[in-house]
Amino acid sequence: MPKLSIRRSLGAKMTIVITLIALIIGGAAIAFSYATYEQNLREQLTDTTTNLARTMADIVDPWSIDRYLETGEKDAEYERTLALLREVQRNNELVYAVVTKPTEEGFYYVYDTDTSDEAFQLGDFQEFYPGDFLDNKANFLAGNDIPIIVTNYEFGWLLSAVVPIKDDDGVMHGYVDVDMSMNDITRMQQEFLLRIIILLVSLAAVLAAGAIYISRRMIVQPINRLSEATGSFVRRQQEDSSIERALTELEHMDTGDEVERLYKSIRQMESDIFDYIDDLTYVTAEKERIGAELSVAKTIQASMLPCIFPPFPGRHEFDIYATMTPAKEVGGDFYDFFLIDGDHLAMTIADVSGKGVPAALFMVITKVLLKNSAQSGKAPHEVLEEVNQQLCANNPVDMFVTVWLGILEISTGRLTCANAGHEYPVLRRAGGGYELIRDKHGFILAGMESSRYRDYTLELRPGDELFVYTDGVPEATNAENELFGTERMVAALNRHADERVEALLPALQAELDTFVAGAPQFDDITMLAMRYNG
Repeated sequence: MPKLSIRRSLGAKMTIVITLIALIIGGAAIAFSYATYEQNLREQLTDTTTNLARTMADIVDPWSIDRYLETGEKDAEYERTLALLREVQRNNELVYAVVTKPTEEGFYYVYDTDTSDEAFQLGDFQEFYPGDFLDNKANFLAGNDIPIIVTNYEFGWLLSAVVPIKDDDGVMHGYVDVDMSMNDITRMQQEFLLRIIILLVSLAAVLAAGAIYISRRMIVQPINRLSEATGSFVRRQQEDSSIERALTELEHMDTGDEVERLYKSIRQMESDIFDYIDDLTYVTAEKERIGAELSVAKTIQASMLPCIFPPFPGRHEFDIYATMTPAKEVGGDFYDFFLIDGDHLAMTIADVSGKGVPAALFMVITKVLLKNSAQSGKAPHEVLEEVNQQLCANNPVDMFVTVWLGILEISTGRLTCANAGHEYPVLRRAGGGYELIRDKHGFILAGMESSRYRDYTLELRPGDELFVYTDGVPEATNAENELFGTERMVAALNRHADERVEALLPALQAELDTFVAGAPQFDDITMLAMRYNG
């Protein structure tokens, strides 16, 4: 009876301890996993919604907003624009998308993608909603960027991205408001949490059952015999330093109880440990092999980008320099420049969605297609349209790429450009400062078939400098998750405005490094600068 009491006591203690440990570890894992998942989900949805709002803003002609509000008449261009907005909404599962004109009193509606009878019509008026919308009234009227807004009104619980619609002079004509359902976000969070909890409960149950079995069948009953066998094992191991010999001697102890089974378990564990060591050695070697292959892939990728400067020693009409710093071993950003003929220089910079090897492979395909198309003598918008069709025709992983493409007529300084959802370029006139060029964006490449793009021209004079980049520059973050931002980037460029192009990019990179102060970066950083000498 005393042994039975001890057995129950030890069994209960082990069950409680193991279960508590499993619950503590599992609870910590749940908290960490949920927090990480929630943060990543919010950031991803915020970025996606903001980019969609920017895309819609690029679709709307700024000058048409006031005209439609004044006349109240819808024409064919109005219907075409509304159809494009609805297509973007439909393809991206948005709840609402509207185009409005802010005033002191509220908003006048211009476009509403809602197809129901409750949709706002051209010229409908709505006062500022209390909360974030009303608090941002001054920003609306000034044409400033609006932070992400979360509301819960009669239209539902929504995450709203609001971006201004501006003309080429930077004047605000209206806003695009894109809404995503917070209920969907909450549902995804709840589903994730439920799966984690189920996994924890299952693990705790398995561990508790194992603890009960071990305590009853393998620990308490044979505890005295195990003590004797352990003493014998220790003595024999001391006589022969070989653990293999000591275990062999122990095998001939005909105990007929749990000690013999425990020994066999130890022998099996020993065998498993040696197998594990062999497997670990193999895995380590395989990891080193993969690391070496990634290093080779990084070298190959770098070799695909122009990396010898100056690239055209015999040409003095321009100076050009570029850098690419991947966030991982290989990246999805790329730049390229090449002479189409003796009087035309093509320049491009692009950013593929995603990171790592898949983005790098998609980058290679896009780079080759862009160069092949541009070398045929097409205009930039024709190049983007052709490459977009080719990428959409074979894109099983649903990746996309933003691209800025410019073709410089060297003899005249005329730079013809087209933009497929990429960052604004920056231009410095001779003797002046760097300024953003808020060009008209087209849709991303590989995002939608039959997308159309529009050329625009810049007349460069001797001494003018052009700077293009990927979003890794303005979206670089420090330890406080503060963005480097476009304004800080332009200010940094102006601090080094007198530098030659081959010194300008390292100087800007140094300012980026100082700002982030060692904080990990999750996006590739790519930059290209060109000076026109005439």
